Amino acid sequence: MTLILFILICEGVGLLGSFYTREALGSWYAKLKKPAFNPPAWLFGPVWTLLYALMGVSAWLVSNESGIMLTEVKFALFMFFLQLLVNGAWSFIFFGAKLINYALADIVMLWMFIVLVIFLFLPISPLAGLFMLPYLAWVSFATALNYSIWKLNKT
Repeated sequence: MTLILFILICEGVGLLGSFYTREALGSWYAKLKKPAFNPPAWLFGPVWTLLYALMGVSAWLVSNESGIMLTEVKFALFMFFLQLLVNGAWSFIFFGAKLINYALADIVMLWMFIVLVIFLFLPISPLAGLFMLPYLAWVSFATALNYSIWKLNKT
């Protein structure tokens, strides 16, 4: 039951972000200049759905591995949920507020939080840390994409 809750929380963040994304995709985002490595729009939904599921499993593994009451587990999960908040903010900043430069600052901060969470998760549950690596890889790519879109469209 806890596993499902962790996954639903993570997927819920993605669902909230998708409200801003869907609204801007056909209008504002479509008009932006994008780099050649910009993936097709249909790819983002499945990738993020999988990543949010892996994040939920990862947090669940940490919560189950050593007991939720241990200080290092509490701190690791606190940082996990903090990075999840920063993750959710990106969609609002980029697609909702249309502030590409602030979204870039947010995603760089997100990248740093993900690295920190991985280092916090690894000693508690090595598998949980490994499950966060695809997320780190995708956010690394998304950071480069965000930067490129900002450079191509800054006025």
